[in-house]
Amino acid sequence: MILYCIRHGESTYNAEGRVQGQSDVPLSELGIRQGEAVAEALSRLPLDALYASPLQRAYRTAELAAERLDLDIVADDRLKELNAGVFQDRLRSDLERLYPEELARWTAGEPDFAIPGGESRNDLKRRGMEVLRELGARDHGHAAVITHGRLLITAVKGLLGIPLEAEPQSLQNGSITRLQFNGNGEVELLGIDEVAHLAGVGLAGRGDL
Repeated sequence: MILYCIRHGESTYNAEGRVQGQSDVPLSELGIRQGEAVAEALSRLPLDALYASPLQRAYRTAELAAERLDLDIVADDRLKELNAGVFQDRLRSDLERLYPEELARWTAGEPDFAIPGGESRNDLKRRGMEVLRELGARDHGHAAVITHGRLLITAVKGLLGIPLEAEPQSLQNGSITRLQFNGNGEVELLGIDEVAHLAGVGLAGRGDL
């Protein structure tokens, strides 16, 4: 089974440089165009199913694809982004002033450091691995999941046995990462952070949260 893992299009918070975490923010105008490009790319694939995070930046990206694919969207709360606790809704430029110690520990990449009121990278990795393994075991030939960058990068590294501190640290908005789930439980990476379908549309910043 091949699972196409897509990071949502650019959100308004992405454009502002604001931490979103699990805050429910919409796509920007660029994000909508990126979502349309994702939909065009997915329309050329033999997809059997479409899964998404219920947060609107991911769900709206999925809706654009569903319109082209004639598939229903299956939402799953486990596909939500990292709970970024006290960082959520803050401008990244404000975090150093407001939470200097916490920001230093986050940027150092400590896998077990939980943002106050939120999750750690390892918390997110476990949640993401659980849901992607479950989707990969379902009876599909090809399926797509539209979710969030931090969830995807930690879960993919976990599935492949790659340390969390290894590159890449994030994925681009609208990018596609392809995983193959074999019947013996093995997972193979077929492609990561692919953005050729966004040519002529425009890329957004990667963003850590």
